[in-house]
Amino acid sequence: MIDLEGTKKYILDKLQKELNPDLKYHGISHTIDVFNSATVIAAMEKINEKDLLLLQTAALYHDSGFLLKYKGHEEISVMIAQDVLPKFGYQTHDIDIISQMIMATRIPQTPHSLLDEILSDADLDYLGRDDFFMNAMRLKHEWMEYGIITTLKDWYFIQNDFLSKHTFFTNSAKKLRQEKKMIHLSQIKELLSL
Repeated sequence: MIDLEGTKKYILDKLQKELNPDLKYHGISHTIDVFNSATVIAAMEKINEKDLLLLQTAALYHDSGFLLKYKGHEEISVMIAQDVLPKFGYQTHDIDIISQMIMATRIPQTPHSLLDEILSDADLDYLGRDDFFMNAMRLKHEWMEYGIITTLKDWYFIQNDFLSKHTFFTNSAKKLRQEKKMIHLSQIKELLSL
């Protein structure tokens, strides 16, 4: 019997205690946000109960690799899930599906199933929400801390390029987030033209 509540408490406690506080974006609040977004999209996509459970588990573990490594954290997230989830009643087949979902979130995203698509969309759900710029600034701060970018202008160029190329995969995410994402893209283009 799978114990979602047990594994949820385990990983959220671990993230709360052990994540680097410099992770202004990829902190516990992002994990909870992706869990909630995945749940909403799954309901719209009419996902069955077992698949929802696997999806929610993947959402909880998708960024757990940040506990150990920044670049290439997805592979570490899979290793953590493979190590921890059997203790909470997950079978090998379940963990394989969860692992595939986690790897699908790696940028550029590569979903191979509807569950992969839902998690990928949930991971970037903020792109089409009112809190986009607040989340984007958290990520900018994190990237500056880790030396990925050095200037605000660099940041806006990267955001412009990313939003221009990004597509949501599920019809539900497109319906919920596409229009506002395009507004954010036009605002970034405007900022770059100043």
